Amino acid sequence: MDFTKTKNALEDRGFKVSVFANAKDASDYLNKEIDNTTVSFGGSVTLAQMGLFESLSTHNEMFSHWHIPPGSNADEMRVKAATSESYLTSVNGLAETGEVINIDGTGNRVGSTCFGHKRLFFVVGCNKIEPTFEKALWRARNVAAPMNTKRLNRNTPCAIDGKCHDCRSEHRICNVLTVHWAPARAMLTEVILIDEDLGY
Repeated sequence: MDFTKTKNALEDRGFKVSVFANAKDASDYLNKEIDNTTVSFGGSVTLAQMGLFESLSTHNEMFSHWHIPPGSNADEMRVKAATSESYLTSVNGLAETGEVINIDGTGNRVGSTCFGHKRLFFVVGCNKIEPTFEKALWRARNVAAPMNTKRLNRNTPCAIDGKCHDCRSEHRICNVLTVHWAPARAMLTEVILIDEDLGY
């Protein structure tokens, strides 16, 4: 995929951008960039597919509610994750015009993309990219959210037919929406673009 338009738009908005041909090259880069520090993850199939928790945990202190150490619980991991030096997550939609879109159920993931860390990394497979903001938002609501709802075995209309109903289900996972038009202040924010399909 040609990332030129997307990269230029993101850089024009103030994001740092790195482009990789595959997930392995991106993982190697992140393991060099993030070393001997505290690291936390938002819930992300992309990061899981890349094995980043396993590789980064060999030389960093990690906090993830998907990897709970004995004697702890998911809520404690979310609190610790909110104060780590580096934070990694993916996106639910990325527009070629540079807008970064995420939807969250609990809010810990999108909250950490706005404040609290020295460095933030958005790790993005090419399947997440759409030509416009409107299409990227549509993707977040009608592709990523339904697929994650199915993965989590939630009882929502979108899990049945794969499209957003803006439902009022107690099981909905699209409770909070963030759009990054530019990096949040006080965090060095880098977008990692990977020419592979990753995550939802």
